Amino acid sequence: MGIVVLNTRFPLLPVTRHLGPTLLSSLSLLQNKSVNMSIRLLEIVFFLYFASHIPITLFIDLQALLPGHVYPQPLKDLLQWYAEGFRDPMMLDPPAWFKSFIFCEALLQTPFFPVAAYAFLKGGCTWIRTPAIVYSTHVATTLVPILAHILFYQFPMKPHPGPQTPQDRWLLVSIYLPYLLVPVLLLLTMLLSSTYNPTSTSGHKSTKSKRK
Repeated sequence: MGIVVLNTRFPLLPVTRHLGPTLLSSLSLLQNKSVNMSIRLLEIVFFLYFASHIPITLFIDLQALLPGHVYPQPLKDLLQWYAEGFRDPMMLDPPAWFKSFIFCEALLQTPFFPVAAYAFLKGGCTWIRTPAIVYSTHVATTLVPILAHILFYQFPMKPHPGPQTPQDRWLLVSIYLPYLLVPVLLLLTMLLSSTYNPTSTSGHKSTKSKRK
């Protein structure tokens, strides 16, 4: 019986030698597919973010800058409902520093929204990398003082009541927080993903070749 076992084992050795590279190749292919699916999912998230930002900016945010007669009454009522329901007085009576952020949104960000929405809907548009880095860095920076203002400023009750309780503050934070998290995620994707930063991949390959 021992001889039979030995004879049945030895013929398998050439097969296992070929199985190793094949298995590694399959695992590498599955890993690449998983990475590509993850990047595509992120691109869809970025598309929805930029596409939804267009009407929000044009119909809601810019009311803080433009004269009242520009907007129809239903849009004014919508802003009033939001500001009262979520206790966001900054949208009804914006301080100067908040107005400056909305001005930047109107002048710099709004033209970028449809371009970015198209790029991420199409997917793999590496030309969007540098503008996306500039955008995400700028927006994330502006959200830091806004969130700090919401959390720590003592809002008056008149003429437009602001958040008074921790629950009110965190509810308002939840409205603004996606406009920090998504730009940070966008920035990390542009910097770390091999799809949008091929130089890091080439650098990684050159390092491997040097080691070999």
